Amino acid sequence: MQSSNARIKVTILDDHQGILDGYLYRLENADDIEIVAMITYGEALEKNLSTNAVDVLILDVQVPISPNNHNPYPILYQIPKLLQIYPDLKILVISMHTERTLIQAAMNSGARGFILKDDNQLIKQLPSIVRCIHGGGIFLSEYAYQFMTQARDSSLSQILTSRQIEALSLTSAYPDESLEEIAQKMNIAHSTFRNLLSEAYVRLEVGNKTAAIEKARQLGLITQIIQDTRPIGQTGKSSSK
Repeated sequence: MQSSNARIKVTILDDHQGILDGYLYRLENADDIEIVAMITYGEALEKNLSTNAVDVLILDVQVPISPNNHNPYPILYQIPKLLQIYPDLKILVISMHTERTLIQAAMNSGARGFILKDDNQLIKQLPSIVRCIHGGGIFLSEYAYQFMTQARDSSLSQILTSRQIEALSLTSAYPDESLEEIAQKMNIAHSTFRNLLSEAYVRLEVGNKTAAIEKARQLGLITQIIQDTRPIGQTGKSSSK
């Protein structure tokens, strides 16, 4: 959702308060940038975007869905959906994960940038990176660029189709829901959803849903399960100076 004034409006999704504080420290003194929200749960993202004008969305790829569901929010599934609703939205992924298939999948899904959390020099340049992304540019950290270059010659990214990855991502994110309920999330028939999973099993050379999800995680095609279930900070807004 494109803002109408000159300031670049930013929303951040990350489940670690220390990380959020660090991004706030880097961005809040930039006169042309305004942080409109800092969110710690994936389920709050769509509501935030529907009620706030946002130009740049900064995402982690491993954020819990809700306080009661600590499975990873299916970011790779959500990015294309968000861009359909908000075509002017620019998305920057900042992650600790370096799997080249994950980096490639994030970029293929529509992200405009991917940098690593431990790249301290780039984190210091976060305002400039936000401006680059907002201006229509693409920004990759050196590590991400190398992985993307290697991935061009990799067959890993061709193991599953984007729809098969979406199906596995949602199955992993909502383990207590039936296949029919997950099919409804994808707006497809139950039989079509079953076929997507079956085809994914064949391509991954596994025989069941659990094994397929585990192998997809190992390959970096979907995000790893979140192990840390300590209380996470509350969703809220933080205005710049």
